[in-house]
Amino acid sequence: MLRYAARRLAAAVFVTLGVTVAVFLLLHVEPGDPARAILGEHASPQAIDALRKQWGLDSSLGSQFVRFIGDLAHGNLGRSFVDQVSTASLIDTRIGQTAALVGMATLFAVLITLPLASVAAVRKGKLADHLTRGLSVAGLALPAFWFGIVLIELLSLRLKLFPVGGFGSGFWEHLHSLILPSFTASLAIVPILVRSLRVGIIEVFEADFVATLRSKGLGELRVLGHVMRNALIPTLTLLGVNIAYLIGSTVVIEKVFDLNGLGTLLLTGISERDFPVVQSVTLVLAAGVVLVNLAADLIAARLDPRIRLG
Repeated sequence: MLRYAARRLAAAVFVTLGVTVAVFLLLHVEPGDPARAILGEHASPQAIDALRKQWGLDSSLGSQFVRFIGDLAHGNLGRSFVDQVSTASLIDTRIGQTAALVGMATLFAVLITLPLASVAAVRKGKLADHLTRGLSVAGLALPAFWFGIVLIELLSLRLKLFPVGGFGSGFWEHLHSLILPSFTASLAIVPILVRSLRVGIIEVFEADFVATLRSKGLGELRVLGHVMRNALIPTLTLLGVNIAYLIGSTVVIEKVFDLNGLGTLLLTGISERDFPVVQSVTLVLAAGVVLVNLAADLIAARLDPRIRLG
């Protein structure tokens, strides 16, 4: 297990480094000048050149990359071109909202997936199964932000049960304000998870050990518990991949629900050509994706020794 964890951790480090290089290169080769974006279209060439020199953008791409990697090695994510503060401080004030959003969305996804997939598998070919599969197809066809707008219209504007947007103040207001966006974000991955787990449960139900359990007189709920342990492994890996998708989709969800998290910060940085902000936020999001996938791989390997032995 330790050797497997070491291999996965090494791969995660290389993936993170690869993302870092890709983000840096893509930002610097696409058209647009941050100095001109800050100073405006009517700024003099002398003022633009002076600002580019102040930010170090006048040096070669290779020199800028070496400086960027050197700063990362010392834990320095740079300073925002626009706000003139460290990007680490900007991220620190916003990462909590994004982390809470992703965490609650994952919880909602699990709480919705387990009962729906179980009922669909146990009632295979019957009305409950057909309804579940139909809802899954509809969920895949409709974008999550559309569900968010509908939920705001129904539950916020008409029924006044939840705030329209924002993060509130204090723990309970934070929690209350995150229910709708988290539920909305979870709907983007629930259909995939339900279909995967349903198929897994049906396949395991056909295994020989299930017949043995039933012959020993175990009730269907206890049999389902044994089946679920085996069926969850592929869905767990899929959940890790889709949590990574959730992390990326916070950009849209935060915009719909007026949250001030990393997704909003990333969009602002892109629109203002704020290289340090975009690089830092992307790196943090990428690190989150890598860590989530690493955790999913380790949990799956713990549940199924064949994964790490293979």
